[in-house]
Amino acid sequence: MKVTNWISAYAKGFLALFYPNLCLACKEKSLHGDDILCIQCQYQLPKTDFHLHKENEFTNRLWGRLDLFAGAALYRFTKKGKVQRLIHQLKYKGKIEVGIKLGVLYGLSLKQSELFHDVECIVPVPLHSKKLHKRGFNQSALFAQGLAQSMEIPWYADGLKRLVYTETQTKKNRAERLENVLNVFEVYQPERMEGKHILLVDDVITTGATLEACGVKLLEIPNVKLSMATLVFAGQ
Repeated sequence: MKVTNWISAYAKGFLALFYPNLCLACKEKSLHGDDILCIQCQYQLPKTDFHLHKENEFTNRLWGRLDLFAGAALYRFTKKGKVQRLIHQLKYKGKIEVGIKLGVLYGLSLKQSELFHDVECIVPVPLHSKKLHKRGFNQSALFAQGLAQSMEIPWYADGLKRLVYTETQTKKNRAERLENVLNVFEVYQPERMEGKHILLVDDVITTGATLEACGVKLLEIPNVKLSMATLVFAGQ
């Protein structure tokens, strides 16, 4: 080992004594390298398995609202649980690796699914440029990036654009959320996606209003098939 490499490894080991790299979900187990989850959390976090079923709680939530081919989410939300803590690390603590790594993980499952194996491109729900500048990243785009990496298909960060800076959706009901996002999205360069199976992705589905508004716009592209995926499935 070169001296510089040995010094770097020693320094990292020394810092780990005072600032241990802990699992971002349980905050208890130490991690190795650039992992974000301990082995226990990797197996115990509440996965939905929606990607294995044509009809599920995700698709039921959007039933009758738009022509959705398939819908899935990686984890089920539990209040004050590990999944909430994990998403909080991504969205509010700037742990961008969470979005990418969970995307890679879920992409491996979607690639093997009969419902998602033929997806040809991925489009994230966009942030308005003002919010993107303020936050510094779009968590949905990070998820899309990870999915695209393991599914080995392109993703379009600019596939959809948000034209209007809308109010936060957190305290709104489904009708209010839908009204808040109606006609605020626009498809950019639709010819890239014409005739393809598109996967629209977001970090969380609650009422589904934002995904619906985005999906309606994507379905205006000729001959497309639309599916959706999120990191988390939350209650309404």
